Amino acid sequence: MTTILLLFVLGIVLLVLDLFTPGIILAVFGTLALLAATSQAFAQYGVSGGLLAFGIGAVLLTVALYIEYGLLPKTRFGKKFFLHAEVHGTSQAPAAAIAALTGREGVAVTPLMPSGQVEIEGRRYEALSLEGHVATGTRLKVTGAQNFSLTVTKLS
Repeated sequence: MTTILLLFVLGIVLLVLDLFTPGIILAVFGTLALLAATSQAFAQYGVSGGLLAFGIGAVLLTVALYIEYGLLPKTRFGKKFFLHAEVHGTSQAPAAAIAALTGREGVAVTPLMPSGQVEIEGRRYEALSLEGHVATGTRLKVTGAQNFSLTVTKLS
């Protein structure tokens, strides 16, 4: 009986400590401890004892996870461990907006070997040079768009 209780407590403690450490190692060992406690209860007390131990373990796990993910994030201490901010924005303009740039002129902000960044009307875009290497500062013309990237050629 003592072994079963110790394994249950160890499993719950490891699952709670998993919040404070990176990776899933503690969660795996906590889960294994709970499974070992349940199998030990089945071996020592039969089906009824094993099912009772499984039920108690499930209730303990539910309470621990509720405290960990339901109550802890609302405390001052817990707010340090959970993300509460959202990022509003995109990394690239929509494909339709990129396609609308065809025919416009811009400047190479980085070397295009053959891809890099260009600036058109004050905004940066990913670009692919159809003529190979293009030096920084070269004037370019947008000839098309493909896969969220502009295709450009040097202006003569």
